[in-house]
Amino acid sequence: MSRATPVLPAPVRAKGDGETAGTLYALGAYVLWGILPLYFVALAPTGSWEVVAWRVVLSLVFCALLLTVTRGWARFVAVLRRPRLALLMGLAGVLIYVNWQVFVIATQSDQVLEASLGYFINPITTVLLAVLVLHEKVRVLQWTAIGVAAVAVILIIVAYGRVPWYALALTASFGVYGLVKKQVGGTVDAISGLALETLWLAPIAIAQLGIIAATTGITLGTAGTWHTILLLSAGAVTAIPLLLFAAGSSRVPLATMGMLQFAGPILQFIVGVAILHEPMPASRWIGFAMVWVACILLTIDQIRHSRRPRTAPVVIDGGL
Repeated sequence: MSRATPVLPAPVRAKGDGETAGTLYALGAYVLWGILPLYFVALAPTGSWEVVAWRVVLSLVFCALLLTVTRGWARFVAVLRRPRLALLMGLAGVLIYVNWQVFVIATQSDQVLEASLGYFINPITTVLLAVLVLHEKVRVLQWTAIGVAAVAVILIIVAYGRVPWYALALTASFGVYGLVKKQVGGTVDAISGLALETLWLAPIAIAQLGIIAATTGITLGTAGTWHTILLLSAGAVTAIPLLLFAAGSSRVPLATMGMLQFAGPILQFIVGVAILHEPMPASRWIGFAMVWVACILLTIDQIRHSRRPRTAPVVIDGGL
């Protein structure tokens, strides 16, 4: 087979559905990601390490079922036959594992607001990584957004007397995850991508469950029927927003996705303040307000340049 012959089928852009359906799909994904902290809080007394281990294992099972129903095993095997792609998906798996673990720890430690901060600054982190790693040119508004966000983080550090490690770890892990996915491009569909990422992580998750079983004990099946159902739903909770996101991103312009992506952290912020009643002193309001200004500047820049010719947008799989 010549190098010019495509091995994997390229994703097919949906036609006829229109941007309205795509917007609803994408918005549905971000809404689900936005209220995800409530799901993890409801899983108590299951700790964060057990939650993420089950999330990996059950996501792999869920993806296997989806690959069977959609007859997608050929695409999955085609990825496995390309060592570079398979290794990149393994690296992506490690990064999304870190992201998932940090997010659940933050959620179960009453730090939902700090987690939302990480996802507010994630688009800015993506721009910064594009400069540092890919040597892309940055426009004036993008530089301004980076500067404002940096000042906001410094203000939060000074006001709280500590570094917002959860926020920084979340934005760094998801930002580099997006960079790795950019190297993959459109050669791996959403289901195969998540299946392969969780397949790489399965040994870690199983070992994690073994350690938990030998120490504190597995909570699955010990905290009532409702808790068991919730915990067994971890695979679907992970995959469904991802599939909605993939369906939406194929139907709407990049600029629209850029604006919709803030729905997730906005809802996380509302959950943290209004439902979980996390502290929000004046200094924190100021820091968040500055981050929001940076997000607005970045969105304005995206809208201004949305009609210019550009390469196909990167589909970020995995989510929270």
